[in-house]
Amino acid sequence: MSSHIILIIQLAGFLQIALCIGSLLIPKLLNWKAELSNVSKIISQIFWTYAGYILVINLFFGLISIFGAAAFLEKSFFSKAISVFIFLYWLTRIIIQFFYFDTKSAPQGFIYKLGEIALICLFIFFTAVYGWVTALNYFEC
Repeated sequence: MSSHIILIIQLAGFLQIALCIGSLLIPKLLNWKAELSNVSKIISQIFWTYAGYILVINLFFGLISIFGAAAFLEKSFFSKAISVFIFLYWLTRIIIQFFYFDTKSAPQGFIYKLGEIALICLFIFFTAVYGWVTALNYFEC
């Protein structure tokens, strides 16, 4: 079974990197430049800083998952800590998606709805993978 979960962790890694690449299109698709022109410069700078942090975190989650997939299963302090962290990160993202985001002002159209569905599916997949890894780290499965 461990070879299967290693492949699934690596798949999650590649998908997180794909998410990062796709995220580079978001500012243009959602017209961030115009949208942020209505806020103070410091708010705009903070927003871009947070976006940069999220992009780098997602990128490194992907790289760690691709190149360190087996290490996730070592049941060490660090494997437990990183699996819990990544699990909670993606779980929080799902909670925010469903209970905080107001999508009434989001762009309309088939491509945007398809993109939203794809993102939600990715977030659920990531949460499931790292939740499974966390369970493997803490419990005899």
